[in-house]
Amino acid sequence: MYVKSDRPGVTYGCNNVEGAAEELMKWTKMGPKWRKAVQLCADAFQDRVTPEEVRQAFEAAAKEEGCSVSSRPVPMAILGRTR
Repeated sequence: MYVKSDRPGVTYGCNNVEGAAEELMKWTKMGPKWRKAVQLCADAFQDRVTPEEVRQAFEAAAKEEGCSVSSRPVPMAILGRTR
């Protein structure tokens, strides 16, 4: 999943539990979906939940935060950049 990063026009591709946990710590809203995602990350480190459960919670938290982009990278041209 790709989310907006703290740098304008840059997205972050999250593809593992460690990356999700690190990214979640940067967010500001910390609502109920964020708390669930953080807890599931901790649970995943102890093999109590699957990475798929973390992914679903991370996606929900990203929507709650307002930083969800997509499950695919945004083309460079859409960001106003050229190759």
